[in-house]
Amino acid sequence: MNIRLSFAPLSQTPVDLLCVVLDEGKALHAIDDAAVAAHVARAEAGFKDKSLKREYFATLPEGAAAKAVVVYWSPQIKAFNLWENLKTFTAKALRLARDYRMATVGLALNTIEAAPLVGKAVEGALLGAYTFDRYKQEKDDFLAKQASFVILAHPERQADAEARRGRYAWVSENVNFARDLMNEPGNVINPVTLAEAADRAAKEVGLESEILDARALEAKGYRGLLQVGAGSRTEPRMAILRHVPAQKGGPTLALVGKGITFDTGGISLKPGDHMWEMKGDMGGAAAVLGAMRAIGRLKPNLKVIGILCCAENFPDANAQRPGDIFTAKNGKSIMVDNTDAEGRLVLTDGLHRAGEEGATHVIDLATLTGAVLRALGPSVAGMMGNDPELLRRVSRSGSNHGEAYWELPLVDEYCESLKTPFADLNNIAAGGLAGAITAGLFLREFVPEGVKWAHLDIAGPMFREKDWKYYETGAIGFGVKTLVDLVERFHEPLA
Repeated sequence: MNIRLSFAPLSQTPVDLLCVVLDEGKALHAIDDAAVAAHVARAEAGFKDKSLKREYFATLPEGAAAKAVVVYWSPQIKAFNLWENLKTFTAKALRLARDYRMATVGLALNTIEAAPLVGKAVEGALLGAYTFDRYKQEKDDFLAKQASFVILAHPERQADAEARRGRYAWVSENVNFARDLMNEPGNVINPVTLAEAADRAAKEVGLESEILDARALEAKGYRGLLQVGAGSRTEPRMAILRHVPAQKGGPTLALVGKGITFDTGGISLKPGDHMWEMKGDMGGAAAVLGAMRAIGRLKPNLKVIGILCCAENFPDANAQRPGDIFTAKNGKSIMVDNTDAEGRLVLTDGLHRAGEEGATHVIDLATLTGAVLRALGPSVAGMMGNDPELLRRVSRSGSNHGEAYWELPLVDEYCESLKTPFADLNNIAAGGLAGAITAGLFLREFVPEGVKWAHLDIAGPMFREKDWKYYETGAIGFGVKTLVDLVERFHEPLA
Protein backbone atom coordinates (compact mmCIF):
# COMPACT_ATOMS: atom_id res chain seq x y z
CA MET A 1 0.00 0.00 0.00
CA ASN A 2 1.26 3.43 -0.94
CA ILE A 3 1.44 5.75 2.09
CA ARG A 4 2.12 9.42 1.50
CA LEU A 5 1.93 12.68 3.38
CA SER A 6 0.12 15.81 2.26
CA PHE A 7 0.83 19.20 3.79
CA ALA A 8 -1.82 20.96 1.70
CA PRO A 9 -5.32 21.75 3.00
CA LEU A 10 -8.07 19.18 2.54
CA SER A 11 -9.65 21.28 -0.22
CA GLN A 12 -6.47 20.72 -2.27
CA THR A 13 -6.17 17.01 -1.40
CA PRO A 14 -9.16 15.18 -2.89
CA VAL A 15 -9.76 11.67 -1.56
CA ASP A 16 -12.38 8.97 -1.99
CA LEU A 17 -12.81 8.43 1.75
CA LEU A 18 -11.79 10.86 4.47
CA CYS A 19 -11.30 9.52 8.00
CA VAL A 20 -11.70 11.92 10.92
CA VAL A 21 -11.01 10.91 14.52
CA LEU A 22 -12.63 12.97 17.27
CA ASP A 23 -11.24 13.17 20.79
CA GLU A 24 -12.42 15.06 23.86
CA GLY A 25 -8.96 16.30 24.77
CA LYS A 26 -7.27 17.04 21.43
CA ALA A 27 -8.27 18.64 18.14
CA LEU A 28 -6.72 16.41 15.48
CA HIS A 29 -8.21 17.90 12.32
CA ALA A 30 -8.53 21.23 10.51
CA ILE A 31 -11.09 21.06 7.69
CA ASP A 32 -11.54 23.83 5.13
CA ASP A 33 -14.30 22.15 3.14
CA ALA A 34 -17.78 23.24 4.26
CA ALA A 35 -19.58 20.05 3.25
CA VAL A 36 -17.11 17.84 5.13
CA ALA A 37 -17.08 20.17 8.15
CA ALA A 38 -20.88 20.03 8.40
CA HIS A 39 -20.86 16.23 8.53
CA VAL A 40 -18.07 16.16 11.11
CA ALA A 41 -20.00 18.60 13.29
CA ARG A 42 -23.13 16.45 12.97
CA ALA A 43 -21.16 13.36 13.91
CA GLU A 44 -19.62 15.04 16.95
CA ALA A 45 -23.04 16.11 18.20
CA GLY A 46 -24.34 12.57 17.75
CA PHE A 47 -21.45 11.05 19.64
CA LYS A 48 -21.80 13.51 22.49
CA ASP A 49 -25.55 13.02 22.93
CA LYS A 50 -25.02 9.25 22.49
CA SER A 51 -27.40 8.93 19.57
CA LEU A 52 -24.42 7.55 17.63
CA LYS A 53 -23.06 4.26 18.94
CA ARG A 54 -20.47 3.27 16.32
CA GLU A 55 -18.99 5.29 13.46
CA TYR A 56 -20.57 8.02 11.39
CA PHE A 57 -20.48 7.43 7.62
CA ALA A 58 -21.83 9.64 4.85
CA THR A 59 -21.39 10.16 1.13
CA LEU A 60 -20.84 13.74 0.00
CA PRO A 61 -22.11 15.73 -2.99
CA GLU A 62 -20.02 16.40 -6.07
CA GLY A 63 -17.50 19.19 -5.57
CA ALA A 64 -16.64 18.22 -2.00
CA ALA A 65 -13.02 17.40 -1.19
CA ALA A 66 -14.00 13.82 -0.29
CA LYS A 67 -16.52 11.48 -1.89
CA ALA A 68 -17.34 10.05 1.53
CA VAL A 69 -16.42 10.67 5.14
CA VAL A 70 -16.18 8.35 8.14
CA VAL A 71 -15.94 9.79 11.65
CA TYR A 72 -14.86 7.92 14.78
CA TRP A 73 -15.13 8.92 18.43
CA SER A 74 -12.10 7.95 20.53
CA PRO A 75 -13.86 8.04 23.95
CA GLN A 76 -16.02 5.12 22.79
CA ILE A 77 -13.06 2.76 23.24
CA LYS A 78 -12.21 3.29 26.89
CA ALA A 79 -9.79 0.39 27.28
CA PHE A 80 -7.04 2.04 25.22
CA ASN A 81 -5.40 5.43 24.87
CA LEU A 82 -5.82 7.86 21.98
CA TRP A 83 -2.99 6.57 19.83
CA GLU A 84 -4.09 2.94 20.12
CA ASN A 85 -7.61 4.02 19.18
CA LEU A 86 -6.25 6.04 16.27
CA LYS A 87 -4.47 2.94 14.93
CA THR A 88 -7.67 0.93 15.33
CA PHE A 89 -9.75 3.55 13.52
CA THR A 90 -7.17 3.79 10.74
CA ALA A 91 -7.41 0.04 10.20
CA LYS A 92 -11.22 0.19 10.25
CA ALA A 93 -11.28 3.00 7.68
CA LEU A 94 -9.00 1.07 5.35
CA ARG A 95 -11.12 -2.05 5.62
CA LEU A 96 -14.21 0.05 4.91
CA ALA A 97 -12.45 1.45 1.84
CA ARG A 98 -11.58 -2.09 0.75
CA ASP A 99 -15.17 -3.23 1.06
CA TYR A 100 -16.48 -0.26 -0.95
CA ARG A 101 -13.49 -0.13 -3.33
CA MET A 102 -12.49 3.42 -2.42
CA ALA A 103 -8.93 3.68 -3.70
CA THR A 104 -7.74 6.85 -1.96
CA VAL A 105 -8.16 7.10 1.80
CA GLY A 106 -7.25 10.25 3.69
CA LEU A 107 -6.75 10.73 7.43
CA ALA A 108 -6.93 14.24 8.87
CA LEU A 109 -4.08 14.79 11.33
CA ASN A 110 -3.30 18.33 10.25
CA THR A 111 -3.12 20.21 13.55
CA ILE A 112 -0.10 20.87 15.74
CA GLU A 113 -1.64 18.65 18.43
CA ALA A 114 -1.93 15.77 15.98
CA ALA A 115 1.67 15.97 14.72
CA PRO A 116 3.05 13.30 17.14
CA LEU A 117 0.40 10.83 15.92
CA VAL A 118 1.52 10.65 12.30
CA GLY A 119 3.70 7.60 12.94
CA LYS A 120 0.90 5.86 14.80
CA ALA A 121 -1.35 6.31 11.78
CA VAL A 122 1.29 4.73 9.54
CA GLU A 123 1.51 1.80 11.95
CA GLY A 124 -2.26 1.38 12.07
CA ALA A 125 -2.40 1.39 8.27
CA LEU A 126 0.35 -1.19 7.71
CA LEU A 127 -0.60 -3.53 10.56
CA GLY A 128 -4.30 -3.10 9.86
CA ALA A 129 -3.99 -3.84 6.14
CA TYR A 130 -1.96 -7.00 6.76
CA THR A 131 -3.49 -10.31 5.79
CA PHE A 132 -2.01 -13.78 5.45
CA ASP A 133 -3.65 -15.26 2.38
CA ARG A 134 -0.80 -16.70 0.32
CA TYR A 135 -2.33 -20.18 0.35
CA LYS A 136 -5.83 -19.05 -0.63
CA GLN A 137 -6.94 -19.26 -4.22
CA GLU A 138 -9.19 -16.22 -3.89
CA LYS A 139 -7.33 -13.18 -2.56
CA ASP A 140 -8.41 -9.60 -1.95
CA ASP A 141 -5.28 -7.57 -2.62
CA PHE A 142 -7.09 -4.25 -3.07
CA LEU A 143 -5.32 -2.56 -0.15
CA ALA A 144 -1.93 -3.94 -1.08
CA LYS A 145 -2.03 -3.15 -4.79
CA GLN A 146 -4.63 -0.47 -5.46
CA ALA A 147 -5.18 1.60 -2.34
CA SER A 148 -3.37 4.79 -1.43
CA PHE A 149 -3.32 6.15 2.11
CA VAL A 150 -2.81 9.90 2.51
CA ILE A 151 -2.10 11.47 5.88
CA LEU A 152 -2.96 15.15 5.99
CA ALA A 153 -0.26 16.62 8.23
CA HIS A 154 0.55 20.09 9.49
CA PRO A 155 2.79 22.04 7.09
CA GLU A 156 4.97 23.32 9.94
CA ARG A 157 5.83 19.76 10.99
CA GLN A 158 6.96 18.42 7.63
CA ALA A 159 10.42 17.13 8.62
CA ASP A 160 9.06 15.51 11.79
CA ALA A 161 6.20 13.87 9.88
CA GLU A 162 8.56 12.47 7.23
CA ALA A 163 10.83 11.05 9.94
CA ARG A 164 7.92 9.45 11.77
CA ARG A 165 6.55 7.95 8.58
CA GLY A 166 9.91 6.37 7.74
CA ARG A 167 10.55 4.97 11.20
CA TYR A 168 7.07 3.57 11.81
CA ALA A 169 6.74 2.15 8.31
CA TRP A 170 10.00 0.21 8.66
CA VAL A 171 9.22 -1.12 12.14
CA SER A 172 5.69 -2.08 11.07
CA GLU A 173 7.09 -3.91 8.06
CA ASN A 174 9.16 -5.98 10.46
CA VAL A 175 6.20 -6.68 12.73
CA ASN A 176 4.46 -8.05 9.65
CA PHE A 177 7.64 -9.97 8.76
CA ALA A 178 7.43 -11.68 12.17
CA ARG A 179 3.70 -12.32 11.64
CA ASP A 180 4.44 -14.01 8.33
CA LEU A 181 6.97 -16.32 9.99
CA MET A 182 4.49 -17.30 12.68
CA ASN A 183 1.54 -17.72 10.32
CA GLU A 184 3.46 -20.00 7.96
CA PRO A 185 2.67 -23.68 8.52
CA GLY A 186 5.16 -26.04 10.12
CA ASN A 187 5.88 -27.73 6.81
CA VAL A 188 7.34 -24.42 5.58
CA ILE A 189 9.04 -22.96 8.66
CA ASN A 190 11.29 -25.43 10.45
CA PRO A 191 14.58 -24.95 12.34
CA VAL A 192 16.63 -24.91 9.14
CA THR A 193 14.39 -22.54 7.16
CA LEU A 194 14.02 -20.22 10.16
CA ALA A 195 17.81 -20.02 10.52
CA GLU A 196 18.09 -19.42 6.77
CA ALA A 197 15.56 -16.59 7.04
CA ALA A 198 17.67 -15.08 9.82
CA ASP A 199 20.80 -15.31 7.70
CA ARG A 200 19.07 -13.65 4.72
CA ALA A 201 17.71 -10.86 6.92
CA ALA A 202 21.17 -10.23 8.38
CA LYS A 203 22.72 -9.89 4.93
CA GLU A 204 19.88 -7.62 3.80
CA VAL A 205 20.40 -5.04 6.55
CA GLY A 206 24.13 -5.39 7.26
CA LEU A 207 24.17 -7.47 10.45
CA GLU A 208 26.83 -10.00 11.31
CA SER A 209 25.46 -13.54 11.14
CA GLU A 210 26.53 -16.93 12.45
CA ILE A 211 24.52 -20.14 12.09
CA LEU A 212 25.34 -23.21 14.21
CA ASP A 213 24.16 -26.55 12.82
CA ALA A 214 23.74 -29.76 14.84
CA ARG A 215 27.42 -30.67 14.52
CA ALA A 216 28.51 -27.25 15.78
CA LEU A 217 25.98 -27.39 18.63
CA GLU A 218 27.39 -30.76 19.65
CA ALA A 219 30.97 -29.55 19.47
CA LYS A 220 30.19 -26.49 21.60
CA GLY A 221 28.14 -28.40 24.18
CA TYR A 222 24.74 -26.82 23.54
CA ARG A 223 22.74 -29.80 24.71
CA GLY A 224 19.33 -28.21 25.20
CA LEU A 225 18.68 -27.71 21.49
CA LEU A 226 19.98 -31.19 20.67
CA GLN A 227 17.80 -32.83 23.32
CA VAL A 228 14.63 -31.10 22.17
CA GLY A 229 15.32 -31.59 18.48
CA ALA A 230 16.31 -35.25 18.71
CA GLY A 231 12.89 -36.53 17.62
CA SER A 232 12.66 -34.43 14.47
CA ARG A 233 14.08 -35.24 11.06
CA THR A 234 14.99 -31.53 10.81
CA GLU A 235 18.07 -30.78 12.90
CA PRO A 236 18.12 -27.87 15.34
CA ARG A 237 19.91 -24.61 14.66
CA MET A 238 21.15 -21.62 16.61
CA ALA A 239 21.25 -18.33 14.71
CA ILE A 240 23.31 -15.45 16.10
CA LEU A 241 22.88 -11.96 14.62
CA ARG A 242 24.99 -8.99 15.71
CA HIS A 243 24.52 -5.26 15.36
CA VAL A 244 27.84 -3.59 16.20
CA PRO A 245 27.66 0.22 16.36
CA ALA A 246 30.45 2.48 15.16
CA GLN A 247 31.04 3.70 18.71
CA LYS A 248 32.77 0.98 20.73
CA GLY A 249 32.32 0.24 24.40
CA GLY A 250 29.21 0.53 26.51
CA PRO A 251 26.62 -2.13 27.32
CA THR A 252 25.71 -5.10 25.15
CA LEU A 253 22.08 -6.20 24.97
CA ALA A 254 21.30 -9.79 23.98
CA LEU A 255 17.83 -10.75 22.76
CA VAL A 256 17.20 -14.49 23.06
CA GLY A 257 14.19 -16.00 21.31
CA LYS A 258 12.56 -19.39 21.73
CA GLY A 259 12.22 -20.82 18.23
CA ILE A 260 10.26 -24.06 18.53
CA THR A 261 8.92 -24.14 14.97
CA PHE A 262 6.38 -26.82 15.85
CA ASP A 263 5.64 -28.24 19.28
CA THR A 264 3.78 -31.53 19.52
CA GLY A 265 4.87 -31.86 23.15
CA GLY A 266 7.23 -34.68 22.20
CA ILE A 267 6.69 -37.96 24.05
CA SER A 268 4.51 -35.96 26.49
CA LEU A 269 2.13 -35.42 23.58
CA LYS A 270 -0.22 -32.43 23.60
CA PRO A 271 -3.98 -32.83 23.02
CA GLY A 272 -4.89 -32.66 19.33
CA ASP A 273 -7.38 -29.80 19.68
CA HIS A 274 -5.79 -26.59 18.39
CA MET A 275 -2.38 -28.23 18.16
CA TRP A 276 -2.00 -26.49 14.79
CA GLU A 277 -1.43 -23.25 16.70
CA MET A 278 1.89 -24.68 17.90
CA LYS A 279 3.38 -23.56 14.58
CA GLY A 280 3.57 -20.23 16.43
CA ASP A 281 5.70 -21.59 19.27
CA MET A 282 8.60 -19.80 17.62
CA GLY A 283 6.99 -16.43 18.40
CA GLY A 284 9.90 -15.36 20.59
CA ALA A 285 12.44 -16.07 17.86
CA ALA A 286 10.21 -14.37 15.27
CA ALA A 287 10.03 -11.25 17.46
CA VAL A 288 13.80 -11.22 17.95
CA LEU A 289 14.39 -11.65 14.22
CA GLY A 290 11.89 -8.93 13.32
CA ALA A 291 13.48 -6.58 15.83
CA MET A 292 17.02 -7.34 14.65
CA ARG A 293 16.02 -6.74 11.03
CA ALA A 294 14.61 -3.35 12.04
CA ILE A 295 17.66 -2.53 14.18
CA GLY A 296 20.01 -3.30 11.30
CA ARG A 297 18.66 -0.36 9.33
CA LEU A 298 17.90 1.98 12.26
CA LYS A 299 21.51 1.60 13.48
CA PRO A 300 21.14 2.51 17.19
CA ASN A 301 24.20 3.35 19.26
CA LEU A 302 24.07 0.08 21.19
CA LYS A 303 25.59 -3.32 20.57
CA VAL A 304 22.71 -5.77 20.15
CA ILE A 305 22.96 -9.54 19.77
CA GLY A 306 19.99 -11.58 18.56
CA ILE A 307 20.04 -15.30 19.38
CA LEU A 308 17.43 -17.64 17.88
CA CYS A 309 17.14 -21.09 19.47
CA CYS A 310 15.49 -23.14 16.72
CA ALA A 311 14.23 -26.70 17.14
CA GLU A 312 11.21 -28.89 16.45
CA ASN A 313 9.70 -30.94 19.29
CA PHE A 314 8.54 -34.27 17.82
CA PRO A 315 8.09 -37.79 19.18
CA ASP A 316 9.90 -40.63 17.50
CA ALA A 317 12.34 -43.40 18.40
CA ASN A 318 15.15 -40.87 18.86
CA ALA A 319 13.17 -38.34 20.92
CA GLN A 320 14.12 -37.57 24.50
CA ARG A 321 12.03 -39.42 27.09
CA PRO A 322 10.52 -38.33 30.37
CA GLY A 323 13.20 -39.08 32.94
CA ASP A 324 16.16 -38.43 30.63
CA ILE A 325 18.97 -36.41 32.18
CA PHE A 326 21.46 -34.17 30.40
CA THR A 327 24.03 -31.58 31.43
CA ALA A 328 23.48 -28.03 30.20
CA LYS A 329 26.25 -25.80 28.90
CA ASN A 330 26.74 -24.12 32.30
CA GLY A 331 27.33 -27.51 33.98
CA LYS A 332 23.98 -27.98 35.69
CA SER A 333 22.22 -31.29 35.13
CA ILE A 334 18.54 -31.31 34.16
CA MET A 335 16.03 -34.11 34.41
CA VAL A 336 13.41 -33.93 31.67
CA ASP A 337 10.31 -34.74 33.68
CA ASN A 338 7.99 -33.51 30.91
CA THR A 339 9.11 -33.24 27.29
CA ASP A 340 6.45 -30.59 26.67
CA ALA A 341 8.43 -28.19 28.89
CA GLU A 342 10.96 -27.91 26.08
CA GLY A 343 11.21 -24.17 25.50
CA ARG A 344 13.17 -23.59 28.68
CA LEU A 345 15.63 -26.28 27.62
CA VAL A 346 16.59 -24.56 24.36
CA LEU A 347 16.74 -21.21 26.15
CA THR A 348 19.46 -22.55 28.46
CA ASP A 349 21.70 -22.62 25.37
CA GLY A 350 20.65 -19.15 24.26
CA LEU A 351 21.23 -17.63 27.68
CA HIS A 352 24.66 -19.19 27.91
CA ARG A 353 25.56 -17.98 24.42
CA ALA A 354 24.50 -14.45 25.45
CA GLY A 355 27.11 -14.59 28.19
CA GLU A 356 29.73 -15.82 25.75
CA GLU A 357 28.89 -12.86 23.51
CA GLY A 358 29.70 -10.48 26.37
CA ALA A 359 26.13 -9.41 27.09
CA THR A 360 25.63 -7.08 30.04
CA HIS A 361 21.84 -7.24 29.64
CA VAL A 362 19.72 -10.16 28.39
CA ILE A 363 16.06 -10.31 27.45
CA ASP A 364 14.55 -13.64 26.52
CA LEU A 365 11.20 -13.91 24.76
CA ALA A 366 9.26 -17.13 24.70
CA THR A 367 5.78 -18.51 24.18
CA LEU A 368 6.66 -20.48 27.28
CA THR A 369 3.69 -21.43 29.45
CA GLY A 370 -0.05 -21.91 29.30
CA ALA A 371 -0.02 -20.73 32.91
CA VAL A 372 0.71 -17.14 31.89
CA LEU A 373 -2.25 -17.21 29.49
CA ARG A 374 -4.51 -18.43 32.28
CA ALA A 375 -3.17 -15.77 34.65
CA LEU A 376 -3.09 -12.73 32.36
CA GLY A 377 -5.27 -13.63 29.38
CA PRO A 378 -4.53 -13.09 25.68
CA SER A 379 -3.66 -9.38 25.78
CA VAL A 380 -0.88 -9.19 28.37
CA ALA A 381 2.54 -10.81 28.54
CA GLY A 382 4.16 -11.82 31.81
CA MET A 383 7.62 -10.57 32.72
CA MET A 384 10.12 -11.51 35.40
CA GLY A 385 13.75 -10.75 35.98
CA ASN A 386 16.60 -9.84 38.28
CA ASP A 387 16.86 -6.12 37.48
CA PRO A 388 13.96 -3.76 38.28
CA GLU A 389 15.26 -1.03 35.98
CA LEU A 390 15.39 -3.34 32.97
CA LEU A 391 11.85 -4.52 33.68
CA ARG A 392 10.69 -0.90 33.90
CA ARG A 393 12.32 -0.18 30.56
CA VAL A 394 10.53 -3.12 28.97
CA SER A 395 7.22 -1.96 30.40
CA ARG A 396 7.80 1.63 29.23
CA SER A 397 8.68 0.52 25.70
CA GLY A 398 5.66 -1.76 25.53
CA SER A 399 3.37 1.02 26.73
CA ASN A 400 4.73 3.27 23.99
CA HIS A 401 3.43 0.86 21.35
CA GLY A 402 0.37 -0.92 22.73
CA GLU A 403 2.12 -4.05 24.03
CA ALA A 404 1.26 -4.71 27.67
CA TYR A 405 3.41 -6.48 30.28
CA TRP A 406 2.73 -7.41 33.89
CA GLU A 407 5.50 -8.27 36.31
CA LEU A 408 5.23 -11.60 38.10
CA PRO A 409 7.38 -12.28 41.16
CA LEU A 410 10.24 -14.75 41.22
CA VAL A 411 9.24 -16.42 44.48
CA ASP A 412 12.36 -18.09 45.85
CA GLU A 413 10.30 -20.41 48.02
CA TYR A 414 8.99 -22.07 44.83
CA CYS A 415 12.49 -23.20 43.86
CA GLU A 416 11.84 -26.26 46.04
CA SER A 417 9.33 -27.50 43.47
CA LEU A 418 12.11 -27.75 40.85
CA LYS A 419 14.20 -30.13 42.92
CA THR A 420 14.66 -33.80 42.04
CA PRO A 421 16.80 -36.46 43.75
CA PHE A 422 18.28 -37.41 40.37
CA ALA A 423 19.71 -34.15 38.96
CA ASP A 424 20.41 -30.52 39.84
CA LEU A 425 17.05 -29.40 38.43
CA ASN A 426 13.77 -30.82 37.21
CA ASN A 427 12.52 -29.14 34.03
CA ILE A 428 9.02 -28.70 35.43
CA ALA A 429 7.73 -27.91 38.89
CA ALA A 430 6.10 -30.55 41.04
CA GLY A 431 2.42 -29.94 41.71
CA GLY A 432 1.77 -27.89 38.58
CA LEU A 433 1.10 -24.61 40.41
CA ALA A 434 2.59 -21.20 39.51
CA GLY A 435 3.79 -22.59 36.18
CA ALA A 436 4.86 -19.25 34.70
CA ILE A 437 6.82 -18.29 37.83
CA THR A 438 8.56 -21.65 38.22
CA ALA A 439 9.53 -21.52 34.53
CA GLY A 440 11.13 -18.15 35.23
CA LEU A 441 12.92 -19.57 38.26
CA PHE A 442 14.24 -22.40 36.11
CA LEU A 443 15.60 -19.96 33.52
CA ARG A 444 17.21 -17.84 36.22
CA GLU A 445 19.53 -20.76 36.98
CA PHE A 446 21.07 -20.33 33.52
CA VAL A 447 21.48 -16.55 33.39
CA PRO A 448 25.22 -15.73 33.25
CA GLU A 449 26.58 -14.36 36.50
CA GLY A 450 26.39 -10.58 36.83
CA VAL A 451 24.11 -10.14 33.80
CA LYS A 452 20.92 -8.10 34.09
CA TRP A 453 18.05 -10.23 32.82
CA ALA A 454 14.39 -10.02 31.90
CA HIS A 455 12.18 -12.93 30.87
CA LEU A 456 9.11 -12.18 28.75
CA ASP A 457 6.51 -14.95 28.56
CA ILE A 458 4.46 -13.99 25.49
CA ALA A 459 2.31 -17.12 25.28
CA GLY A 460 -0.86 -15.07 25.87
CA PRO A 461 -0.56 -12.56 23.03
CA MET A 462 1.05 -15.02 20.60
CA PHE A 463 -2.12 -15.43 18.49
CA ARG A 464 -5.55 -13.83 18.38
CA GLU A 465 -8.50 -16.09 17.69
CA LYS A 466 -10.51 -13.16 16.29
CA ASP A 467 -9.75 -9.63 15.07
CA TRP A 468 -8.45 -7.39 17.85
CA LYS A 469 -7.73 -3.67 17.72
CA TYR A 470 -5.95 -3.21 14.38
CA TYR A 471 -4.83 -6.85 14.06
CA GLU A 472 -6.61 -9.51 12.08
CA THR A 473 -7.00 -13.08 13.37
CA GLY A 474 -3.69 -14.91 13.69
CA ALA A 475 -0.20 -13.91 14.77
CA ILE A 476 0.34 -10.30 15.83
CA GLY A 477 4.14 -10.21 16.02
CA PHE A 478 4.03 -9.32 19.70
CA GLY A 479 7.33 -8.04 21.09
CA VAL A 480 8.92 -6.56 17.96
CA LYS A 481 7.77 -3.01 18.73
CA THR A 482 8.81 -3.31 22.36
CA LEU A 483 12.31 -4.51 21.54
CA VAL A 484 12.95 -1.85 18.90
CA ASP A 485 11.75 0.94 21.19
CA LEU A 486 13.82 -0.47 24.07
CA VAL A 487 16.97 -0.44 21.96
CA GLU A 488 16.28 3.06 20.61
CA ARG A 489 15.75 4.46 24.13
CA PHE A 490 18.26 2.30 25.96
CA HIS A 491 20.47 5.23 26.96
CA GLU A 492 17.55 7.47 27.97
CA PRO A 493 17.00 7.91 31.72
CA LEU A 494 13.84 6.50 33.21
CA ALA A 495 11.39 9.10 34.42
